[in-house]
Amino acid sequence: MEEAAKLEHFMDWATTLGVSDSPDDNQNPNHLHSPCCLGKSLTISYFPNAGGRGLCAVRDLQKGQLILRVPKSALMTSQTLMMNDHKLSISISKFSLSSTQILTVALLNELGKGKCSSWYPYLTQFPSNYDILASFDQFEIQALQLDDAIWAAEKALEKTKMEWESATVIMEELLFKPHYMSLKAWIWASGSISSRTMHVPWDAAGCFCPIGDFFNYAAPEEEQVVSEDFRDDDGEQMDGISARLTDGVFEDEYDAYCFYARTNYKKGDQVLLSYGTYTNLELLEHYGFILNSNPNDKAYIPLPPDLHSLHSWPKDSLYIHHNGTPSFALLASMRLWATPTHLQKSIRYIAYSGSSISTENEIIVMEWLVKKCNQVLKNLSTSIEEDELLLSVMEKEFESVMEVKNVLLGLTGESCEFVKVNGLVGDGIGGEMGLTKKTKRSLEKWKLAISWRVKYKRMLHDCILYCTKVINDLSE
Repeated sequence: MEEAAKLEHFMDWATTLGVSDSPDDNQNPNHLHSPCCLGKSLTISYFPNAGGRGLCAVRDLQKGQLILRVPKSALMTSQTLMMNDHKLSISISKFSLSSTQILTVALLNELGKGKCSSWYPYLTQFPSNYDILASFDQFEIQALQLDDAIWAAEKALEKTKMEWESATVIMEELLFKPHYMSLKAWIWASGSISSRTMHVPWDAAGCFCPIGDFFNYAAPEEEQVVSEDFRDDDGEQMDGISARLTDGVFEDEYDAYCFYARTNYKKGDQVLLSYGTYTNLELLEHYGFILNSNPNDKAYIPLPPDLHSLHSWPKDSLYIHHNGTPSFALLASMRLWATPTHLQKSIRYIAYSGSSISTENEIIVMEWLVKKCNQVLKNLSTSIEEDELLLSVMEKEFESVMEVKNVLLGLTGESCEFVKVNGLVGDGIGGEMGLTKKTKRSLEKWKLAISWRVKYKRMLHDCILYCTKVINDLSE
């Protein structure tokens, strides 16, 4: 009931600021605002298997239709937070901070005001924690298993720590309470910025967009290639985020953030927003979730060291697709690599066109990929089957420490390690003692790590199946 009251208060607050999903309001910014900011096109609903709280269509919506408008005055940015806090503005001007650090400090400063903040109704709608990679502890990081993922998590955590350390001086000057000066609070604020802000042209850190940040994520159906539409007057490619946000953008015409239906929706459908093209690891790093089916997911495997000297494609274009098929660039470069050195120059155009060189060449490439994928899978500490068994066990909502110990201690070495690092073993620990919030959060992040690595392993497994089929077809 308390959460419902907070939500109702927030909705009233958003309405007074002119947030509106009314078609009339969208067509005419000067139109008198509706009694409630939602109800004409959208409503808040809960989707337990599709992102949790989100926005639902209350009528049929057409692709490209303007469905939500959030005035600039309702956007929370570094600028708006400093405008109403002279002390914050003076303090920030004394130090050299990145735009993201400034917004992080400003957000924590505003949060510390509690109910005295004019943004309080909105701040009550922020999650109490985020599962971004920077929030992972050492056990959870190692649970990712893949070197690239572990490196990404460690890099994210180290970057967050460095930004926090360099901003402590200004937080001390602003007399932050110890709670808001902690690394834990900084990670929370960083997670808020990473997962909730939207691109605006005047601030690299982005803006917080009330109601607009209730949209859940929809992955683009296929990778978006930057076209002429996404180049500036000088022909230069625009910033990637600017180019990708096609269903949510700040428009000068309305002086507001405007959201458009990315597809046709029926009444009752969840209305989704595409933040851009991300792999599951990138989604986990920046947003704290992964998709069960992500058409933009990729798997990278170690490649021959001399491969990169044979082509001009960037390294990140050499990958395995979510369905197990090698990317165009990976296949083309591998075909060139499998060709005798003295013939490479003469057949380069064939490889670059995406065509196979010969049956023998194609089999060599496929056999190499099968061997490498098998090698990567073999070197990981758990199999797909073991991971899926762990996940099926973790679907259960554990009520007590004893329940966790009884289930996990008999499974894998990793599950035993979880019990130990979370202090669930020892004399007097067990019985009907409930799980702490910290342990519950660790369980969730561990589950995310396992889910991510399963999907990665599945891509390698599917690549093995794909390559084996090609080999068999060519050998007939």
